[in-house]
Amino acid sequence: MPRPTRFRWAWWLLAYAALGLGVIGIVVPGLPTVPFVLLSAFAAARGSERLHRWLLAHRQFGPMIRDWQAHGAVSRRAKWLATVMMSACAVIMFLTAPKVWMAATGTAIMAVVATWLWRRPEPPAEPLSDR
Repeated sequence: MPRPTRFRWAWWLLAYAALGLGVIGIVVPGLPTVPFVLLSAFAAARGSERLHRWLLAHRQFGPMIRDWQAHGAVSRRAKWLATVMMSACAVIMFLTAPKVWMAATGTAIMAVVATWLWRRPEPPAEPLSDR
């Protein structure tokens, strides 16, 4: 149970807002899902025990959150998916941005994020008996 704090309501609000943005990011190119879901889990642990339990038990989000909490790890599949999506967004930006520097700025930020992401460890392999 989260410890009572003066700002529990703010953590609750951040948890639900981040989760909402993460869900929107599933369908909106360029808006990331994983960082918002991780932020939601972090905030929910401080503001909403119910949401935190739900996120950890979720079929899609749960393993990703547990890997991050236990090892600071991101799966190779998630790294590839994020990299492909960022690359697609970079191409779209260069094709549609009114100024090249705008697309270049966004692409440079995504390159920094991709570099950071690929430097994160991968979760340890599951033992065959756990599958």
